[in-house]
Amino acid sequence: MRIPPDVETDTRDLFRSAFRRHAAGVAVVTTAGPVGFTATSLASVSMEPPLVTFGIGLGSSSWPAIRDRDSFVVHILGESQRDLAVLFARSGADRFGPETGYDVLDTGEPVLHGVAAWLRCEIRERFVAGDHRLVVGLVTEGETIPGRRPLLYHDGTFGSFT
Repeated sequence: MRIPPDVETDTRDLFRSAFRRHAAGVAVVTTAGPVGFTATSLASVSMEPPLVTFGIGLGSSSWPAIRDRDSFVVHILGESQRDLAVLFARSGADRFGPETGYDVLDTGEPVLHGVAAWLRCEIRERFVAGDHRLVVGLVTEGETIPGRRPLLYHDGTFGSFT
């Protein structure tokens, strides 16, 4: 449906409303520091070579670390990890406090415990995209854990398949 030119529309509200109807998987992106944040903008880009992308806001406290590092780890959260998603989404939270289980790779990036999958990526590109940057990474290693169902984000809440 096209909006007639004589109808005033706040496209930001339209954009938010439309994407609240789009279910997305939930990921946490981490890098050395340790630094990390919750992302629902994760997408696969290519199989050959294996590339992933995510968006990060310029105002994010994690942006300087992603801007200045050469690699990151994407964690696909499992359906039981709602609290972890909320923790890594909350501004000012102690994301790597004692309640967060993680190991550190030899390359310096934290890998969170209990995730459905994780992928270590080397940054290949950073693109300007409005008030965000799109980061593209080449998958270099990782692990998938069979039987873990994904955590989803839809209409402002976390959930799972029923």
